[in-house]
Amino acid sequence: MTAVVFDLGGVLTTSPLAAFRAYERSAGLPEGLVARLNTTNPHENAWARFERSELDRDGFVEVFEAEARAAGHEVDATQVLDALRGSVRPAMVAAVRALRDAGVPRALLSNNAAPMDPTTEHGALMELFDVVVESSVEGIRKPEPAIYPLTLERLSTAVGRRVADDEVVYLDDLGPNLKPARELGWRTIKVVDPADALAELARATGVDLST
Repeated sequence: MTAVVFDLGGVLTTSPLAAFRAYERSAGLPEGLVARLNTTNPHENAWARFERSELDRDGFVEVFEAEARAAGHEVDATQVLDALRGSVRPAMVAAVRALRDAGVPRALLSNNAAPMDPTTEHGALMELFDVVVESSVEGIRKPEPAIYPLTLERLSTAVGRRVADDEVVYLDDLGPNLKPARELGWRTIKVVDPADALAELARATGVDLST
């Protein structure tokens, strides 16, 4: 039996990286600056603390802009946050529904700054999953190792049986988030091209995910 764990941003929705680059171009900033700031001191920087609910929105803006200034650049962190609003990928959502219909256990594992609101387009996706694990709720985030067994424990409880590490297929668009899962024995799929990722997922699960 296979279980599938999905990331949200960059998997079920479009990646914010393109929106980051668009902001950088419009502001005359070096390409890739936002991503570099996010990967500098990755467990304790503004982004990490924001996703663990250690900073509120105003606190994030203040600290992130200070980090940018320390790197020699002036950044409008509110525009960086606006770039996080990705569009839902219909083919990915259809795949989750197909897995649900086939009885495959499903978890959503997301780094976010606030719990998802089920009345929003993104929040409505939660109903497609057996369990949802959010960094803002748990106080830990990907790629911190503890969040992966926590997700598997919650999924096992939700489906009423133990889900083993070697049953899990995990989709994320960021390599650093995949590494701890892979070390646990999860099969990982890095989502670069969604169609390629879905083809690999279909092979891994044996479920027809064509739309």
